[in-house]
Amino acid sequence: MEKKRLSFLNIWNMSFGFLGIQFGFALQGGFMSRIFQTLGASKDEIPILWLFAPLAGLIVQPIIGYLSDKTWSARFGRRKPFFLIGAVLASAALIFMPHSPYLWVAVGMLLILDASINISMEPFRALVADLLPDDQRTYGFVVQTLIIGIGTWIASQLPELLNNMGVSNEAPENIVPKNVKMAFLIGGIVFMVSILYTVLTTKEYPPEDMDEFLKEKKEKSGVLNGAMEIFKNIETMPSTMKRLGVVQFFSWFAFFTMWSMAVPALTEHVFNAPKPEEGALTGQAYALADQAYQNAADMVASAMGIYGLSSMFFALIFTFFSMYINVNRKYTHMIALIIGGLGFISMYYATTKFSLNLCFAGVGIAWGSILAMPYAMLSSTIDPKKMGMYMGLFNMFIVIPQICASIGGINFAYKTFFGEATINTMILAGTCLILAGLSNFLITEKKAIKYIPELTP
Repeated sequence: MEKKRLSFLNIWNMSFGFLGIQFGFALQGGFMSRIFQTLGASKDEIPILWLFAPLAGLIVQPIIGYLSDKTWSARFGRRKPFFLIGAVLASAALIFMPHSPYLWVAVGMLLILDASINISMEPFRALVADLLPDDQRTYGFVVQTLIIGIGTWIASQLPELLNNMGVSNEAPENIVPKNVKMAFLIGGIVFMVSILYTVLTTKEYPPEDMDEFLKEKKEKSGVLNGAMEIFKNIETMPSTMKRLGVVQFFSWFAFFTMWSMAVPALTEHVFNAPKPEEGALTGQAYALADQAYQNAADMVASAMGIYGLSSMFFALIFTFFSMYINVNRKYTHMIALIIGGLGFISMYYATTKFSLNLCFAGVGIAWGSILAMPYAMLSSTIDPKKMGMYMGLFNMFIVIPQICASIGGINFAYKTFFGEATINTMILAGTCLILAGLSNFLITEKKAIKYIPELTP
């Protein structure tokens, strides 16, 4: 079936749900370590406490991809039912998360939140490839990146903005501040509303051959057949997908390091306001030290939002160019990742919030590219009938590096190669992004690197 070219508004509508998805990820990435520290976790414990998030993605993403490929409803479509299920669960998890009374409850809520976000997110990647012709896919993924950038920036500013509006960031020991709780409540509402907007404004294409689709669905139904097909596709995945997996490994190891360690590293190194250790201070001394930490954590989260803002500008510029120029995805991605790596390394020299903002602006260029270029390269080289499946499997290359990082990879790597200081986690993140950029030399398939128009007889 020939797919018609869509307008910017159509592509915006089909991607708008990513605003809510990114609200969820930005709040999780910017404030989860802060919640863990508030509930008593030490700096070295933080990466392992994040383990359940990538584990949830590893399990959920290929299953949801497989199921959405096999789903069709004349009323609800193929991908949209999964958007809605994920939105309901993720919104509830976001609202409850900062009210966790104990550390183990917060860890459990992180598992539920990440699994729920992945239920919504994975089909969104497939939806772009489902609805857009190949020559518009780079454009489509870049529009998604634009919306993701907006969501990242707004969500990251919320606690500091709420504090400036009078919502307190002070709280008793082991209690999450009210401004963080309010930010997560707003995030849950935005998640649900944005997903509903996409569901109500976007129409999906039915399977090209409905009889063949129903026959194949019947023949391959059942848990065992589904598991066998997933493993078979892992075994036979295209070579470009494997090579992109190397790029993804280093990219996502870097960003997981940022999400889990930026708050403890930067509050300590840039603002000289580490989280006071439980029992080390009491009374007024603890209150003053904790207030300094909470203020510094708000500033770090706000600075982290800059990477969403700069990724948005990257996406805006790239959206314009991709409308008129057949871009080289490989070299664009390589340069963007190296710029991001230098941004991370520069954090070692940051002394103010302004200088930290500049560092995160460089990181945002890499983030904008990570959210678009790999998916544009991949979608041009895989079977459209298995788009959801392969997009789900491709996300394994997102979660596996995060699992490696959380089970000791971060602590081992930064202490072994860079030294004990927590700020060296950001040096590690920068090194990984530069390695990710150089790994783009592995990508050689022409269809992945650039859109190649099909010749008509």
